[in-house]
Amino acid sequence: MPTYSALTTLPGEAPATDLAAAMEQMEPAPTGVGVFEIEDGSGLWEVGAYFDDAPAETDLALLAAAFGAKPFTVSELPEIDWVAKVKRELAPVEAGRFFVYGSHDADRVPEGRIALMIEAAMAFGTGHHGTTLGCLRALDALDRQGIACHNVADIGCGTAVLAMAAASIWPEPVIASDIDAVAVEVAEANTRVNGLEGRVECLEAVGFAHPRIAEKAPFDLVFANILMGPLIALAPDMGRNVAPGGRVILSGILNEQAETVINAYRGEGFVVETRQEIGEWSTLTLILPQ
Repeated sequence: MPTYSALTTLPGEAPATDLAAAMEQMEPAPTGVGVFEIEDGSGLWEVGAYFDDAPAETDLALLAAAFGAKPFTVSELPEIDWVAKVKRELAPVEAGRFFVYGSHDADRVPEGRIALMIEAAMAFGTGHHGTTLGCLRALDALDRQGIACHNVADIGCGTAVLAMAAASIWPEPVIASDIDAVAVEVAEANTRVNGLEGRVECLEAVGFAHPRIAEKAPFDLVFANILMGPLIALAPDMGRNVAPGGRVILSGILNEQAETVINAYRGEGFVVETRQEIGEWSTLTLILPQ
């Protein structure tokens, strides 16, 4: 059975949220509605919905006009087994010593690598995205320089691939936290699959706001692979929760956004150590001088 998508953009979070709520009342009702900020500095938000039956274009035109949105683009999506497609197309990722793979590629793990299995269905944080890959490479670079971090946190951990990578090379347990309860469940499942139970402690938390994180601070390495806005909002807490001489590895940053993020962290005393670009994404390694 075909699936139909309807997508539009409009300025502002509140109008986008209101439009999404109005779309949920449509007939036929959508099977899902999403609201996303477009991280290009334009201030635009994307509102999209999926339908089992083709939505009435007149209804969509009225909604777009009522909320000041661009005309909807309606598409019929092909019938695809997306998990099977991901398994076919997502080859293992190599980032220095790290080898990130799905269970379907278990027979391709080379000797002498630190292997981390992330299921293909768990799309964000598999290592294929330039942000995760950049963070893994930055971690590998620290390790190759002989830098050992003994107290590590992964804020906004997603699949916990970064926390697991750190726990695989250094002996002390790593904190992995996420604002999303489902992400925390995924992180816990991944630690079990990779034999890292007890080595990665998974928590549901907003930023550093958790008693266990406060107990463990200050950290000598913090990952934050999220987005520019949350990274800037976290900068003061980073300054308070990173030990002198400690580092942060930041990503989820478009190349043109990197200087804005750097300036926010300079204001908290951080200094740029390295900056790498993979496609349109930047990864920053910053140090808090002693």
